[in-house]
Amino acid sequence: MDIDFYWDPGSTNTYFAWHLIKPIVIQHTARLHPRCFNLGYVFRQHNYALTDEPAAKMRNRKRDLLRWAKGYDLPFKVPDVFPIKTSRILRGAAAMRAWNLEFQFIDAVMQAYWEHNDHTIADDAGLILLAEKLGVAPNDFESAMCSESVGQTVIDETQLGLDQGVFGAPTLVIGDEIYWGKDRFVFIEAHLRKGHAMGRLPH
Repeated sequence: MDIDFYWDPGSTNTYFAWHLIKPIVIQHTARLHPRCFNLGYVFRQHNYALTDEPAAKMRNRKRDLLRWAKGYDLPFKVPDVFPIKTSRILRGAAAMRAWNLEFQFIDAVMQAYWEHNDHTIADDAGLILLAEKLGVAPNDFESAMCSESVGQTVIDETQLGLDQGVFGAPTLVIGDEIYWGKDRFVFIEAHLRKGHAMGRLPH
């Protein structure tokens, strides 16, 4: 079964969902397809700003994230620089498809920013270093990342998500069913097990 994973590296929930979905995909022999979803663009279209959220919610956010990290034994840390621009990162991931290294690149991005507090990945120089560590020549990666076709891929996949009803990241789409966030995996597992969306939770 195919799963479209709409992601943006600036989303804390994307970090957790990326780690949590992978063992489920393996268990159910599903096929995971990362799809670029440029949250900066989407937020601008909806006149939304993270800082406009209620103060109480913002205060709770860090505590909740650390609870998730501890609960799933993930080395997540709140970075010093947040938020960051992510359009170049999405371009980089799309570019790495040419070398069949998109998954490894996304892993490296998540690790660098959400575990090692490295915000330099928002810039081309930082992304080039990640690609080079994965064995891609800097000039080749930079040319691909800056190409018109890769830029159009990011635009097209973001728009595809919007057309499907995706409104945030992470969102996982299985057939016509949309699962948003990092806490829908009981429903996703049931969908993969049954072959269709479930109506009731198992007891």
